[in-house]
Amino acid sequence: MMIKQNILVAGAILILISCAGSKGDGQVSIKDRFNIGMDNLENEKYLKAQTDFKNVLLRGTGSDLGDDAQYYLGEAFFRNKEYLLAIAEYEKLTRRMGFSPFVEDARFKICEAYTIESPEYYHDQEYTEKALERYQEFLDDYPNSKFIDEVLSSIGALREKLGRKLYETGVLYIKLEEYESAKMTFQLVIDQYYDTSIINYAHQGMVRSLAKNREIEDAIALLNQNEIDLIGSGLYNDAKEAIDDMEKKIAKEQK
Repeated sequence: MMIKQNILVAGAILILISCAGSKGDGQVSIKDRFNIGMDNLENEKYLKAQTDFKNVLLRGTGSDLGDDAQYYLGEAFFRNKEYLLAIAEYEKLTRRMGFSPFVEDARFKICEAYTIESPEYYHDQEYTEKALERYQEFLDDYPNSKFIDEVLSSIGALREKLGRKLYETGVLYIKLEEYESAKMTFQLVIDQYYDTSIINYAHQGMVRSLAKNREIEDAIALLNQNEIDLIGSGLYNDAKEAIDDMEKKIAKEQK
């Protein structure tokens, strides 16, 4: 009889332990799990925050906390410098939860993430192009955004980078003595990046290309047209020297 009672007691204890275990993490309310995620996010425990917000999304998509969790999941990736993963999560918010008050912030963060991923000018500029495309879309949809100053500043910096890359391509063509290609490249810089600081370098490069291609009159006209700006940027003498050198070479050949 005593043995049977002991077995019953042991069984009861096991049931209690099992029940207690079932009230673990799975029984934490969605609201509490979200708050835990926010605490982890603020305390820079980004991996834990990612897990918390994923848990909220798994259990509460469509709830009042669903869009919040989706946005802050993106934030957890962004703050952990996992920018492409952050973009993917922000994109889910903008596509699936267009009603969310976080959409504007998420779209701005997408732009910022692509900007951070944008490499130095001499590398492939895929992310630079994507950043500019997304910034333009953002401006179109939120012309009075609280982020407007940051957006315009970032656009300017990205355009400078693309202009620099194109300019350096023109310089390479000059070194290869492919002057027609150099002229076409510098003209693209002048046409597309006229509002960047690279514009004076493009004019200098064009003067040099024209001179080396023996188009002396055009080179002189362009030099005179941009004389003030080229002098101010310290590029005038180099451009003028290219013309002088070619004039001397042509004169020598004609003797």
